[in-house]
Formats: sequence, C-alpha cells, structure tokens
Amino acid sequence: MDPQAFIRLSIGSLGLRVPATALTTAKSSIHAFSSCVCEIRLRGFPVQTTPVPFISSPETTPNSQNIASSFYLQESDFKALLARGCFYNSNACLEIVVFTGRKGTHCGVGAKRQQIGTFKLDVGPEWGEGKPVILFNGWIGIGKNKQDSGKPGAELHLRVKLDPDPRYVFQFEDETKLSPQIVQLQGTTKQPIFSCKFNRDRVSQGDPLSSFWLSSVNGSYQETERRERKGWKVKIHDLSGSAIAAAFITTPFVPSTGCDWVAKSNPGAWLIVHPDPCRPESWQPWGKLEAWRERRGVRDYVCCRFHLLSDGQEGGRLLMSEILISAEKGGEFFIDTDRQVQAAVATPVPSPQSSGDFAALSPVVGGGFVMSCRVQGEGKCSKPMVQLAMRHVTCVEDAAIFMALAAAVDLSIEACRPFHRKIRRGNRHSW
Repeated sequence: MDPQAFIRLSIGSLGLRVPATALTTAKSSIHAFSSCVCEIRLRGFPVQTTPVPFISSPETTPNSQNIASSFYLQESDFKALLARGCFYNSNACLEIVVFTGRKGTHCGVGAKRQQIGTFKLDVGPEWGEGKPVILFNGWIGIGKNKQDSGKPGAELHLRVKLDPDPRYVFQFEDETKLSPQIVQLQGTTKQPIFSCKFNRDRVSQGDPLSSFWLSSVNGSYQETERRERKGWKVKIHDLSGSAIAAAFITTPFVPSTGCDWVAKSNPGAWLIVHPDPCRPESWQPWGKLEAWRERRGVRDYVCCRFHLLSDGQEGGRLLMSEILISAEKGGEFFIDTDRQVQAAVATPVPSPQSSGDFAALSPVVGGGFVMSCRVQGEGKCSKPMVQLAMRHVTCVEDAAIFMALAAAVDLSIEACRPFHRKIRRGNRHSW
C-alpha cells in the first residue's frame, strides 16, 4: 500500500505576557488578560479557536510539546494557498488573532471582546517540500502599550511547525449495506484492497462470531415484535477472501421511553473484533462503538463514541473519540488527539505481530491524527471515505480493523434513524 503525502501544520506552546507598564491597576484589566483566546485562520480551512494561557512570570516559557491546534494539508491545499486569485493578490498566510475575554454576556449586558494583536506568517514553497520544519519558535510582539506608546505591549509565544504525516486513503465503492468493495486511492488510481460483507440476520451457530454474539447480548436473542434494530454484522475480507476484521451489534438500537429514537440513556453498541492470532477461527475484541441520537435546537445529530478495549476487556476501556455527526447532512468521525476536547487521550500503537492488535497503549507526545471517516446523512447514498495515518498501519490487517470501525459508524447513521419514518424506496432490502 502506498500512502498519500500529507503535512501536519501544528501551532503550540502558546502563551501571552504583558509588560507591567502595559497593565492598569484595575482588576478587570488583569482578569481580561488572564482569559484570552485566539482565532487561528488559514485560507480554505475552518477557523479554530483556542485559549491562550497568561504568563505572569517573565522567566517562564510555555511547554514546547503542548499542541493547541493543527491543520492537515495535502498537495491540492498547497496549490490553493499559493495561488493568486480574483479576490486576493498575494499568497495566503497563517493568521493568529488574540482577543481578551470571550464572546457572550456579563450581568445581562453584552460583553464585547477586545483584540490585542495579530501574528501573521506567510505560506511559502517550503510548506510543500514534505520535510520537518520549524517555521517560528519564540516570543513576538503583537500589540501596543496603551499606557506608553514608546514601550512594547503584549507579546505572544508560539511554536509553528510542519511535519510530514502521510496517510492511506480508502473508499467504499458503494453503500456499506450493499457489501461493496473497498479500494485504496492514490491520485486517480483505485487499487482494490478489501471487500465488505454486510448481513442483517442473526449470527448463525456455524459462524465463528456466534460465541461473541451469544456472550455479548443479554437475554433472549430471538426475534420479537418490539421495534429494534439488531443482528447487523459487517465482515472485512482481504483479497484472498479471508475475513480479517468484523463489527457486529451487541446492544440493539431501540427507541427510548418517551421518544421514537435511540437516546443517550440507552445507546446502541457495536463490538469491533479481529482474528485471534493464538486461536484459529476465533475473534478478539478490539473496540466498542456506541451510538445514539440527540436533538440540539432544531437539528438532529448522531453521536458516535468509541472506546479502545485494552487487552480485549470491557474493564480496560480507553475513550478515543466522541463525535457529533449531522443526521441530515452527515459529517466526519475521527480519532485525533489534537482535536479531542477530553484530556489525556492515548493513541493506539501497533504491536510487532500486528493483525489489528492495538492492545499495547502508550501516550504519544504531541498526539495527532489517527483516522477519519466521512459519511453521508440518513437516507443518502453513503460511500464512506476513510483516511489512516501511516504510522498506525504496519500491515493490511491494521487497516482492515479501521474499515470495520468505519462501516459501523456509517451504519449507525441509519440505525439511529427515528423508528416512525418510512424507509426510502429502494432500501427495503436493508432492513
């Protein structure tokens, strides 16, 4: 498998210090500086907002390993950033705008944040060379001293770095429930890598997954008249036809009391498994995906929460991702320690024997991208696009386990669909 070139642009080691001559004695002014945020802007990418710690001691330097924000760029992104267009005459730049306070209200009165200053860094040809480069590291003045215009004002500390971050890119060639082929994308070339087999029936006694099914589902597993979605399973096969990863529903997707959809109080769940290297025809748990539906304002979302299972045990769960995906428009599920809001998330590290074995866990300094899966909203033809960081894939089996996870995410969009809605024409065979 050949990876595609990606570059990780990371912004970290953030800190703000203000000379004593620039501070007033008013407590409100000091408090404003202690609650600063910055907007990080790069043309063609969504604006990212992150807090900026206030550095009170002039001898203190922020930790260089702290990553506040990251952008991931491929070749087409570089060309777009360096291009001249009708609405811009110069190359794009990385722009970091620092503000005091936050948007919102205080005691019922609108609180308007104030801009402290701006840091700009032009996009240059070195961005596309695919080499590790530190573009900036240190302190820089970004504001004026309001008390004395002849003296320096606020200073921003930051570290801007480029690192090569190659990825494997895969796509399901049709809807997951139609058992499509999975191809690897390399430019305009499509290379078949896996096949996907979807089944919505109960696991048969002759299937190696049956032991997991019977031990994972509580109570009777016979069909009932209750409205529920269960029995779904997906197997990922290599080119020789061998099943090398799978996902199956362990907790049925059922409507919660008082509503007509799967709620957070009782989410549906998938178990992601891979072959046990020590026991032929047996499977070993790798991860658990839970999914439910949430209504926020006038929009509905499907929340996907993924835990990695340490040593294949439920008790050794490690939260890797919890993502909201628009039920109508779809969206992106990802595992990325730079983009997670929860603290201290570890990254899976493949073992030498691999076969999808990510049981060995260790925190990775700086974190980073692990995988992403883009899916469509309910009722739409979804052909999931999956990207995997090359450093987490040592063999085909490693990639296959993420394909099983991606398939479970995609199918969860439909599994969380309200039960009263009619199935769109042409999809009756999938239920």
